Parts: sequence; C-alpha cells; structure tokens
Amino acid sequence: MGRGKLRIYLGAAPGVGKTYAMLAEAHRRVERGTDCVVGFVEHHGRPRTEVLLHGLEQLPRRELEYRGAVFTEMDVDAVLARRPAVALVDELAHTNVPGSRNPKRWQDVAELLAAGIDVVSTVNIQHLESLGDVVEAITGVRQRETVPDEIVRRADQIELVDMSPEALRRRMAHGNIYKSDKVDAALSNYFRPGNLTALRELALLWTADRVDEYLRQYRGEHNIRSTWQARERIVVGLTGGPEGRTLIRRATRLAEKGAGGEVLAVYISRSDGLTSASPKELTVQRTLVEDLGGTFHHVVGDDIPNALLDFARGVNATQIVLGSSRRRSWQYVLGPGVGQTVARESGPDLDVHIVTHGEVAKGRGLPVARGARLGRSRIIGGWLVGVAAPIVLALVLTHTDADLGLANDMLLFLALTVASALLGGFLPALASAAVGSLLLNWFFTPPIHRITIADPMNIVAIAVFFGVAMAVASVVDLAARRTHQAARLRAESEVLSYLAGSVLRGETSLDALLERVRETFSMESVALLERVGGGEPWTQAATVGPHPAPRPEDADVDMPVGDHLALALSGRVLPAEDRRVLGAFAAQAAVVLDRQRLVGEAEEARKLAEGNKIRTSLLAAVSHDLRTPLAGIKASVSSLRSDDVEWSEEDRAELLEGIEAGADRLDHLVGNLLDMSRLQTGTVTPLIRAVDLDEVVPMALGGVPDGSAEADVPETLPMVEVDKGLLERAVANIVENAVKYSPDGVPVAVAASALGDRVELRVVDRGPGVPDDSKDGIFEPFQRFGDAPRGSGVGLGLAVARGFVEAMGGTISAEDTPGGGLTMVLTLRAAPGGPPAPPADLPAHAVT
Repeated sequence: MGRGKLRIYLGAAPGVGKTYAMLAEAHRRVERGTDCVVGFVEHHGRPRTEVLLHGLEQLPRRELEYRGAVFTEMDVDAVLARRPAVALVDELAHTNVPGSRNPKRWQDVAELLAAGIDVVSTVNIQHLESLGDVVEAITGVRQRETVPDEIVRRADQIELVDMSPEALRRRMAHGNIYKSDKVDAALSNYFRPGNLTALRELALLWTADRVDEYLRQYRGEHNIRSTWQARERIVVGLTGGPEGRTLIRRATRLAEKGAGGEVLAVYISRSDGLTSASPKELTVQRTLVEDLGGTFHHVVGDDIPNALLDFARGVNATQIVLGSSRRRSWQYVLGPGVGQTVARESGPDLDVHIVTHGEVAKGRGLPVARGARLGRSRIIGGWLVGVAAPIVLALVLTHTDADLGLANDMLLFLALTVASALLGGFLPALASAAVGSLLLNWFFTPPIHRITIADPMNIVAIAVFFGVAMAVASVVDLAARRTHQAARLRAESEVLSYLAGSVLRGETSLDALLERVRETFSMESVALLERVGGGEPWTQAATVGPHPAPRPEDADVDMPVGDHLALALSGRVLPAEDRRVLGAFAAQAAVVLDRQRLVGEAEEARKLAEGNKIRTSLLAAVSHDLRTPLAGIKASVSSLRSDDVEWSEEDRAELLEGIEAGADRLDHLVGNLLDMSRLQTGTVTPLIRAVDLDEVVPMALGGVPDGSAEADVPETLPMVEVDKGLLERAVANIVENAVKYSPDGVPVAVAASALGDRVELRVVDRGPGVPDDSKDGIFEPFQRFGDAPRGSGVGLGLAVARGFVEAMGGTISAEDTPGGGLTMVLTLRAAPGGPPAPPADLPAHAVT
C-alpha cells in the first residue's frame, strides 16, 4: 500500500477562497468518478461555501466535551474505516480539542496519508512555523496555531489562492467573510490594506521559492546543466574597477523590464592571497547592488571566465552583464579578454551583454598584490624564450650564408636572454645565458663544434657576454620584485585606509568586519575569540562562516590581540606576508567590539537620563496638579472649622462631598504617579493566571458615572492570561479617558471578542478622535492631547495602561472609530487549554 498524496491550497489571508477552491476541486473529482469524502470542512455560515458542500459525502464528526462545552473534531477512525480515495480536511494548522486522537490536525492528516488516502487541505501563510516572527512584525499578532514548514513543503501539490487586498476588503465589507458586527473591527485591525499587501507578498515569495526548489531538484535529478529561462536572473561580473557601478545600474534596468527579474553581482578573486581590487570600491558596489534589490557574491577562482560561467549556470542565470575591457590595444596581443572568452563559451542558453563605460581602453593601472606575481603562462614563456629560442637562433644562423660576426651574434643571444628575463624572471634568464654561451662556443668560435676556444679574445667576449646577460637578468628580476612589492604595499595600504576610515566613521559592525576578513583572505570561517583571564576558556564574541574554531589552536591561522582576544581563521594557511594586514584587521575587530559595548553602555545611560527626565516631569506635575485638589480640600475644611458662619446641613454635606471628591482625585493621581514610577524602574511583576474578563470589566467600570459606559463581555469568551489587578487598573484608566472625551449622553462602548488565540477588548468613544500622527504620542507620560483636556490629571492614565498591558504580554493601540471617535484596542493572550473561540470569531482561521 503506497503513501497518499497531499494537495494544499495556500492563501495569504482569511477569505481569499481556499475552502471554496478545495470544494470546487472535490466536485470535479466526483464528476470524474473519484471516491471523495469530506473529512472536516467548516463553512462558517457562508452561503456560497455551504452550497458547495451539497452533493458531497460528509463523514460524521467526533463530539468531545471540554470544560462544560461540546466541540466537534474530525473523526480520524471514521475516515480510516471508510477508506475513500480522497479526503477533504480543512484548516491544516488547527489545534484539536484536548482529548482528540492527535494534538494537531496536521498529525491527523499524516495518519491518513500513511494509510494511503489522498488528502486535500488548506492553510494560510501566517500559520507556517518559520514565518511566525515575520507575521507578528507585520500584523502585530502572534500566531499560536502553526504547522511545521516541512509538512507543507513535502506536499505533492501546492496551489496559491490569490486575491488583491482591495477585492478582499470589498468581500469583507459586503459581509461575505464575517458577520456584520465583526466587519468594522476586522477592517480596522487585521484586514488593513498594508497588512494584506505584506501577507500577499509573503505568500507569493514563499510559493516562488517552493517552485525554485522543485526546479533545482528536477534539474539535479536529470543532470541538466543548461539554463532554463523560467525568469530573468542577471549576473553582473565585477572587477572592482569604477565601471562596476555603471554595470550594476544597467543590469537593474534590464531586470526591471521583466516580472520577477533578479540581479546577482559577483566578484571573482584568485586563490593565492589578497583580493586584486580596491576594498573601498567593492564596498561601494556591494552597497549599491543591495540598495537596488540585488545580491552580492564573492567567488574564488583562478580561471575567471570559467568561474564566472560556472557561477551563472549554478544560479540558473539567463543573462551576463560585463563591461568593455579596460585593457589598451597592445595588450590584446597577450590573448583575448574575459568578455570575449565568456561570450565565446557561454553557449546558446546565456546572453552576454558587453556594456561600454567611461573607463574603456584606459588601462588597468598598476596591479595590486597577487596580480603583480608572474603567472604560470609567463614563466613557461620565459623558459621557452630562454632555452628553445637560442637553439632555434643558432640553427638559423648556421644554415644561412649571413656572416654577422661574433659581436652581432652575441647581441642576438643577449636579446633573447633579456626577453626571457622580462617574461620569466631570473632563473629562465640564467638558463638562457648558459645555453647561449655554450651555443656561441660550439657554433661561432673556432674551433667549430668543439668545447674549446682557440683565440683568447673570444674567451673574453664570451665571458663578457655571460656577465652582461647575468647583470641584465638581475636588474630585470629586481625591477619585477620591486614592482611586486610596490603593488602589494599598495593593496595593503588600500585595506589599511579602508580600516582607518571605518574606525573614524564608526560604520563597520563586527559581523561585517569579520565577513570582510573572510572574503579578503578567502577563508571558510572567522571567529573573534575572547576570554576573561589567562587560564579561562575561550568564548566566541562573534563568528562568520560555518564551523568556526572554538580555540585559537584549532584554527589554521590565529592572530592574538592582547592577552584576552584572538582572531581565528579556518580554511587555509596564510603566507607570512599576509599576517601584517591580518594584524590590522584583528586590531580593528578589538576596537569594534569595544565600541559595540560602549554603545550598549551609552544606551543604558540614555535610559537612566530618560528616567531622570520622567522624574523631573513628575515633580513638575506634583507641584501643579496635586495642589489643586489639596487647595479645595483645605478650603472646605477651613470653612467647616470656621465659627463665624452657621452652616446648614445641606451646606455641610456639600463641603464634605467636595472634600471626598478631592481626596478621590488625590488618590487617583498619586496612584498613577506611583504606577508610572514602578513601570520606569521595572519593578512591576505581574502575577499571571487565567481570569475571566466578565469578572474584571464590571469592576473597572465602577469608577465612572452610571450610564456613561456600557459593557458587552460574552460569558463564552476564553479566559485570558493576565494579572487581574493590573488589568483592572489599565481598563479603568482607558474607560475614564474615553468617558472624559465622549459627548454627553453618548455612553462609551466596552466590547470583548475572541480572535484565534487572543482576546480583544475594545473601548469605543464618539469623541473628537485623534489624528493618525498623534496616536502614538497619547501613550507617552505627561501628554494630554490638545493641551486643553477636559477635567484634570497629569497625563499618565494611558501611559500607565499601556505599561501594565505590555507587562502582561499584551498590546494596546488606538484606532479611529467608524463614524468618528477613538477606539482603544487591548489584545490579550487567551489562556491555554481554554475552550476555542467560536469559528466566526477566528479571522486567523477564516476560509471561504
């Protein structure tokens, strides 16, 4: 019995039509004669979805009782007993009610697949486990119900169900997704246009990556090396020269002409030392390509054309962008350039663009570091000119009738010695001088064809020839060495200049600096190691690359920085001449590490300064706002103690009522001040436990006048994980603020609802509202919007409320009330193990 196949309909948000598409596919399969049943599908009261359920066999669900309520889940045993060819199972990330066969629905689906039953399911992009943090950053809501990415990736088919944010919001406004009483809250909260656009992009990118994964797997299984132009991938070959910026911009324009175009900039360095390009220029080009939405890659390869083509084919590129050569005309005698070689060997699957620029034919300037060393081809050429060319010259001179004389013959052989020195250095020139001397003796000095010299003057001539040849070869070799040293020093000075500049500007982070070390020296990994004392173990302060060395002795190269820091490199052994630059990098790493720690200490100092500012504002508030109720209390008490006036019982009651009101105001102000002080010092420690909202909200409304607020807190809501006292204070402050700004006779609405694994409490007023640019400011301490508040206070109510809510792991935000006014939204965590919210209140699970 084989394993069943899994097909998933993936959506960016609730309501895009996943369940509708799944049911439509089921009808198509039934019409073709496939045995298809409904294992679990919830239509949530949507007529069009409910209609599609007609005509499909629905298996009975399993009923479970939990905390006094009855819930239904998919009956896995019933599906296994029925053994259909295809089972429809909605909401793959759903958490089953305690007591079910499996904790998660995707585990139920895994059992069905193992039994050979094909499954069609649905899931939203926000329920993928790896995207939890990203979705929370976009929507402000943490998804509690998730499914492992690997479960979705292993699906045999994934179909994206897409809908534009505008169309989805229209469906919501028309009541096609939620009931009318939930529409306003959904549109102003989860279904904002920005949220929907970001989630849609996330779903499209995840699906595109899945398609790329399928494509790479298929190409690998079938050993396909040619490029498939599924979408435009443009590789930009960089040399580190100033023309790189022009090439990057040109490639970006090419990518923008096609949908989904991608730019990959690559710099190829040789494997025998420092990079041959300016680090500063490469940094600028890296920043430019990343700002334009591309990626930067550093590849090591001695054969630049082949390395570039291998990289392009490895990433399935469709185009390569290169710049016109900067070599001068005479340099083409040494061979074709990189551009011509790449264009010739690219084949029919890669288009090569040669882009002109302002540096064409201006020369590359002096080479740096490794480029100054003699290459293998030059050394071979030097030996050929030094050894083979004198033999050929001797044969030519002996087989012609030209009698040039011994002096001219020596000059010809001397020219070959100089040429071999220029090409291959000292050793080929030495061999050329020796071979030339022997040939002159054998063929051109009497007696001919004997290793003897009859005329003493010829002995002097040959000796002078040999000496001159050696002198010329030495001078040429010395000049080449000096050129190499100058080039290397230039490369080192550029690196050191870059390091010095980054120190002064404070631009380089520690990870970026270590990545620069890894790329510069072509290493696999780099680690900055630190220890407290001489005998203490080493710890990794920062690392880049795979498998960094845990100790300096485990690395291929280690560079100590003082007694307690060391830079450890893994990958290859560096030559001694490279350690000077590595030492500069190590010293820079120590400076950056110290700077990062100083930044952290500065942040702590900033927080202390902010706390001092709060305390200063607190004193200012105390000096003004607390004196007003004190003055009223003192005046009332003085009046009651006065013997000059005969107060009636009604007057006494009024004065006593004023004293009580002033004392209440003082108590409220002092309470907020103390709460703000606790929040600023971090001494608020919530006692989190499961609490029913219908126990907290009525107590919080006790401080406002009767009839000024109306509460709607269903008893069926899940319990929330909060500190009961802190939540009561937070809700009371928010409601008092709303009542203060709400028009007379219009009560403030306090309503609660469940949304997935969270509970929302919304406090709605019909006051003047707050502009969007001021919504965050109203939560700051000692801030009162408009500078003309109704009533009195020090502007701490909302700040204290936000502090308490966030201390309990919740959030609070301000939204516009449809029709005018301000809505405060408290989002709280639902207690684990509580009864799930009704399906209609779950936008995170909503399907169509």
